[in-house]
Amino acid sequence: MIVSVETLASLSEFADTDEDMLKRKLLAVESLIRSYTNNNFQNRHIRFEGYSEGSQVFGTSPYLKAGDTVQITKSDVNDGLYVLTAVDEESVTVDGELFTVPLNRVTKVEYPAVIQEGVINLLMWEVENRQNVGVKQETLSRNSVTYYDQDSNNTVMGYPVALLGFLRPFMKARF
Repeated sequence: MIVSVETLASLSEFADTDEDMLKRKLLAVESLIRSYTNNNFQNRHIRFEGYSEGSQVFGTSPYLKAGDTVQITKSDVNDGLYVLTAVDEESVTVDGELFTVPLNRVTKVEYPAVIQEGVINLLMWEVENRQNVGVKQETLSRNSVTYYDQDSNNTVMGYPVALLGFLRPFMKARF
């Protein structure tokens, strides 16, 4: 995960938010960022291959620890992002059930600090401003509300363009 649920829960804006809801929001934003930037943020130097059974992949890397995000590829059925719940000398355990297959390529996913901070800012914006999306100006005494255009020039993925500037250096070309 880009940011841990515990980190978000410790912020005052998310104090009353259910941890399952925070986890869903984090997974959604992570998926949007990976898709929008066309960047999987893999550290290809921390990678191994092994077979899977239950929630374990047999094989390991000395550079992995519990709590790390990994991406499984080349398995055809287990491909996706997982969080490691345990790491020992023979295997890693992930936070989901895996199909038994002979080959899984496991690669560590690392997000730069600017991405992590940007995600926190996006989620804080969502908590504080999502209900006012589209309102450009509002007058209370005579009840006048002006809405701004929500087109591709002003929003990306449902967020204001200004909030997504941190993603620009991480964009990769699509072929």
